[in-house]
This record gives sequence, C-alpha cells and structure tokens, in this order.
Amino acid sequence: MGTCSWKYSSWEGLVYDAQSREDLLAQYAKRYRSVEVDQWFWSLGRQSYGLPDPDTVLAYDQATDKDFRFTVKCPNTLTLPFAYGSTIEANPWFLDAEVFYRFVERLGPLVHKIGLFMFQFSYLNQKAFSSRKELEQRLEQFMGMLPDGLAYAVEIRNPTWLDATWFDFLARNALTPVLLSGYWMDGLEEPLKRFLKTDIPTLCIRLHGDDRSGIEQETGSRWDKLVVNKNGELASIAPLLVELAKQGRVVYINVNNHYEGSAPLTIEKLMKYLSGVYE
Repeated sequence: MGTCSWKYSSWEGLVYDAQSREDLLAQYAKRYRSVEVDQWFWSLGRQSYGLPDPDTVLAYDQATDKDFRFTVKCPNTLTLPFAYGSTIEANPWFLDAEVFYRFVERLGPLVHKIGLFMFQFSYLNQKAFSSRKELEQRLEQFMGMLPDGLAYAVEIRNPTWLDATWFDFLARNALTPVLLSGYWMDGLEEPLKRFLKTDIPTLCIRLHGDDRSGIEQETGSRWDKLVVNKNGELASIAPLLVELAKQGRVVYINVNNHYEGSAPLTIEKLMKYLSGVYE
C-alpha cells in the first residue's frame, strides 16, 4: 500500500520530519513499501516524446531498499490513440514496442524494483476503437513483443468493459487489472467481486477521486487533512481485499490525495477497515 507520488511538503508531520536532511523518498520508504510514479506518464509531444532522466532514476534506486516496489505509469506516448492535441490524427507511437524498450532502458537500475508497468488508457470511444475487441487485438500484439520477466498491468476507463470477458482476456495474456475509483468509473465493489472469480494472481487498485480541480480548490493543494468522506466505498471493498490477501494474491493499493484530501490519512483509515477496528 502506498501513495500516488510523494513530493508534498504538506505531508510534514504525517510522513516527513521537517528537521530531517534525508531525501523525501528515503523518508517515505521507511513508512510505506510501494509508491506510484506518474512523472514519466506525460511524455507525448508534438514532434517527439520524453523519456526518464537517468540521474533521477538512479536517485530513486539509491533512496529505496531492494524490497521496495514502484508501480510505474508507462508513457502516454504508448497509450494515447491520437497525436498530441488532436482527436483525429493518429499517434505514430501508439502501442509501439520500440518506445517501451527505450523506456525500460532508461529505467536501468530501477527495473528490478518495479512491481508493475501500468498502461493507462483514457475513456476509449469509437473514434479511437470500433470495439473493445479491436483494442484487445492491438494490445495482445503489443504485449507479445515486450520483454519477458516484467509485470504488466492495464487500466481502462470504460466501466461497462470491466466484465468477465475483459478479465478473461487479461488472464490469457498474463496481464494485471488496474481498477480505478474516480473519473468515469463506477464503484470498485462489483469489479472486485468479478476479479475474485478469476485466478489472476495480482491486482492494482487506484483510489483516485472524482473531482480533481474541485478538491484542489477546497484544499488549496495542501494535503494534510480529509475533506471528502469515502467511508462507504472503503467499508465495502475492505472485506474483499482481506479475502484476496487470504488467497495469497498480491494487491497494490495506490492512494491519491485527490481521493479524500490526504493520501496518508486515507491509508490510515483503510488500514483500520482492513483490520476490522474502524469506528
């Protein structure tokens, strides 16, 4: 369990010691055992795309121990069907295996700590794909060209697609589902129940929130208190998460500040729900 990113000065007292000279990620890694990295996601440009800075990658490796795990959002260069700023022109690097190989090469020393390479797709309409079957065919071809030995996960934001057929497709291709709370998605309880009926060994849940701009305005982008109450959803998914743990499955839970107002405080609350002591 961890947060979506970690560079928030308002977490002093919750995660960080203001007097410490230690790197923020090194302090974070003493409290949590995973983190979601999204800084390399926004990579698609008009004429080219960005890749990770090797010095940054090395610093992240040095700040964490060998058992720490990153869940990394892969570049949107790979997952946006359309070119930068367009809803018509095709993205020439969409699901391009060569781009992924360059991405992994830049991640070098960090690769062995990456628990999941996550491919996040936005809501996909008929301009992008005529059907989910077309997406599955493109994905299957793409995944077949990627390196063996790495763990891949897929997030889609079409709630009606999260049915048994979708989970069957992921299972056949050894892909991990990413279930999102927020944006266009429905609640997590029903998709989690469907996931429990599969034998997929790994899952990622992203507690993201619905109204990013609204909560940023309410908090002033200070993330040290809860301003939204998600108790109903947390209470409904906690027993399902406990059951997955009992079955020995691996579940990454990535919590965003935008979910309730403070990711560390949401994690504290969820831990109580998981242990059955929340009042």
